[in-house]
Amino acid sequence: MALYQEMSKEELLALKNELDIQYKEYQAKGLTLDMSRGKPSAEQLDISMGMMDVLNSNSDLTCEDGTDCRNYGVLDGISEAKELLADMIEVHPDNIIIYGNSSLNVMYDTISRSMTHGVMGNTPWCKLDKVKFLCPVPGYDRHFAITEYFGIEMINVPMTPEGPDMDMVERLVAEDDAIKGIWCVPKYSNPQGITYSDETVRRFARLKPAAKDFRIYWDNAYGVHHLYDHDQDYLIEIIAECKRAGNPDMVYKFCSTSKISFPGSGVAAVAASPNNLVDIKKQLKIQTIGHDKVNQLRHVRFYKDIHGMIEHMRLHANILRPKFELVLNILDQELGDCGIGSWTRPKGGYFISFDAMEGCAKAIVAKAKKAGVVMTPAGATYPYGKDPMDSNIRIAPTYPPISELEVAAKLFALCVKLVSVEKILESK
Repeated sequence: MALYQEMSKEELLALKNELDIQYKEYQAKGLTLDMSRGKPSAEQLDISMGMMDVLNSNSDLTCEDGTDCRNYGVLDGISEAKELLADMIEVHPDNIIIYGNSSLNVMYDTISRSMTHGVMGNTPWCKLDKVKFLCPVPGYDRHFAITEYFGIEMINVPMTPEGPDMDMVERLVAEDDAIKGIWCVPKYSNPQGITYSDETVRRFARLKPAAKDFRIYWDNAYGVHHLYDHDQDYLIEIIAECKRAGNPDMVYKFCSTSKISFPGSGVAAVAASPNNLVDIKKQLKIQTIGHDKVNQLRHVRFYKDIHGMIEHMRLHANILRPKFELVLNILDQELGDCGIGSWTRPKGGYFISFDAMEGCAKAIVAKAKKAGVVMTPAGATYPYGKDPMDSNIRIAPTYPPISELEVAAKLFALCVKLVSVEKILESK
């Protein structure tokens, strides 16, 4: 297949004609396919159903330390759950607080508390003239939605294959004390599937922010979500690295079991330094007497320990791997030699990031929708929903059954071709 940019106007018009016919055939099928969000499939949810059976009305709901999970108490989570999630994110159980069902909720609370009450005795953000946040792009739309909701100014930081552009991060945080944080998905990032390099993590830990209350919001959403048994990315542990660098209080590390057990019924946590935990608990003890201990116990009884969780993640990988490989194979076959797009090849996580020609993403997503495939809105991976290049599209292969995914991926590739041909013809 020839590079589209090198084709003559006549060749492009003939190709457009051919692609238009194929597109009309798809439209005639009346498809309704959803590739918009990174949701686990029903097949993935089925592998956790045994969790429904580990507790019943005859179960002993007492923890190892004698806590009765049916009653009030235990603000920061039962010790067994702290141990399980601490192992999952490679921290000491003393450094963790177990929350409810959602890490997004914990991140929202963390920003909200900083706005109203400040961070460790510093001025509440709501009393400052300006509050800013660094946002690696493309990134996670729900992170950006939180900071936008609180009126925090967001600054785009380009992602590289090693993680965020650290020259830019170091310079900005050092010169501007209005910058209070940075959003990070450090392992199998959303949407690119990039894992931060050792050097990037070390540079994060050694930041010299102008703001005393600057924090790294380290969302370890995909820490154990590998696609392959042996070919896995490795991430340095940030809390230990910050401590080693003399910045023990600079990071909040978030996690949950949402894409491990049941989204919406999992267990979330934050890990941080002792000083940060004292600060967080001041709010937490007003907000709650303790989160759902029965659910925490259910998770512990089901997985038993981190080894049980890792075995469980292998079952997820067996379902997800063929889906990722299918989409990547279709992109390679259909678009590999056209010169009209590039895409990531992640070893884990939930997404593939696709970069179309500049100015094409919105049109591609709209064309796919018109033929019956709903994708993540173009621009969603940027603050305020504005991709300055209009080129990034997040592909979420996890939810549809493989037969539907194949149709959706082929239609997506066709839409990329059509929009790209139209774009190139405009300039001819």
